[in-house]
Amino acid sequence: MTETPIKTKRDGAVLEVTLDRPKANAIDLATSRIMGEIFRDFRDDPELRVAIITGAGEKFFCPGWDLKAAADGDAVDGDYGVGGFGGLQELRGLNKPIIAAVNGICCGGGLELALSADIIIAAEHATFALPEIRSGTVADAASIKLPKRIPYHIAMEMLFTGRWLDSAEAARWGMINHIHPADQLMAKAREMATLIASGPPLVNEAIKEIVREAENMKFQDAMNKITQSQFETVDVLYNSEDQLEGARAFAEKRAPVWKGK
Repeated sequence: MTETPIKTKRDGAVLEVTLDRPKANAIDLATSRIMGEIFRDFRDDPELRVAIITGAGEKFFCPGWDLKAAADGDAVDGDYGVGGFGGLQELRGLNKPIIAAVNGICCGGGLELALSADIIIAAEHATFALPEIRSGTVADAASIKLPKRIPYHIAMEMLFTGRWLDSAEAARWGMINHIHPADQLMAKAREMATLIASGPPLVNEAIKEIVREAENMKFQDAMNKITQSQFETVDVLYNSEDQLEGARAFAEKRAPVWKGK
């Protein structure tokens, strides 16, 4: 039986997803489809609240598209699966927090995968680039996302030249949240995931939907959509037991007990 290229581990409300395709953790069509199924199931599982995406080993997080598979017939415009490339970029309704723990080289579609997460932490030796320009193709998702995440001129330099950033420079431009020694990276990712998972899940879901849907909206239009109950997650939150629990816990000077309903 062929060993799966994706390893998963559940720890309470946290799901760890590890890309494990030696030598470089590149993603082919079959792997992308598996990732889409994993993240779809994560989205739909009420017991899971936060996911961590990382790579196996210490050298590569992910270099993106598997060029060897492409040479063997994998079409670049083929069926990536329910969530698009890497299972995250186009997965509809994914309103749960995702942490990318970048453990090494993160480039091309691998960087696009990391940019699909909500929080990015990286090992000290991690490096980042969009080298597609050198092979005569476009980093399409990154061309949309990166100029919105970091200063425009830095994003355009990366896209036009393919130059590499070390973790310190990536943090300086705001591409990543935190840098950790390699041997502490997963412990720190789990610590953050546990902290987030301990919070009110309905609020986390509302935050994700608001941020995603309001990205290209005018402020007042987004606020009107909230007040008119046009964000499903916000409407659920405002009519939930957890909304009352937060107020009661504050009044009773105790820790709230979130039920996610």
